[in-house]
Amino acid sequence: MEMRARTRVKICCISSQAEARLAIQYGADALGLVGRMPSGPGVIDDDAIQAIAAAAPPPVATFLLTSQRSAEGIAAHVAATGPSTVQIVTQINPVESARLSRLIPNVRRVQVIHIEGPEAIELIDVYTPYVHAFLIDSGRPSLPVPELGGTGRVHDWAVSAEFVRRSTLPVFLAGGLTPENVAQAIRDVRPYGLDLCSGVRIDGKLDPAKLQKFFEAVRNADAEISAIEHQDPERRGHLNERV
Repeated sequence: MEMRARTRVKICCISSQAEARLAIQYGADALGLVGRMPSGPGVIDDDAIQAIAAAAPPPVATFLLTSQRSAEGIAAHVAATGPSTVQIVTQINPVESARLSRLIPNVRRVQVIHIEGPEAIELIDVYTPYVHAFLIDSGRPSLPVPELGGTGRVHDWAVSAEFVRRSTLPVFLAGGLTPENVAQAIRDVRPYGLDLCSGVRIDGKLDPAKLQKFFEAVRNADAEISAIEHQDPERRGHLNERV
């Protein structure tokens, strides 16, 4: 019987190589490196992003978070920083998404979808031809000063779960995740991966105790779900059958 794949974890808002090493030590599969944003935490300059990305050991992925909206602007930001993956934090024109797939075909592309309501599910088909994965978050891009992530808020996980069920691509879940609620998030949503910033920090700095508690909760939830699915294969999440 095929076993459920473990839930991947991306630690975002990495500010230094020391934070990158700490996140990797506790089990991070990916590092989030935040470029210039209209709001939100964790922004560092492109030189720092490039240095952290260059030092990250394989197979750890490095995600550049960019607020650029044009294919050329996103591609230039990637060229300046050298990540393995680009996370597009706002919903860009699909024409730009298609052009970007041609400009940087060898860089993984993750489209963020902010869950402001069930209509977010309609965007799956819009972007699926051009990206490698989705990340669903709790931002509000429609505000006068757009929120494009790092809100610390939980959104409607029922919508998130439906998004995961309908997507043929891997889906990362972000928004208000903590050591205390992550097990329920995994049980309810069954995402491919998790993404968090403030939930493992104290006063903006990564906290080893919170990291340990978070990763233990993820491992325990994965083990619990795998045991259930071993007993009842019909309950296996469809996403984890694919990855």
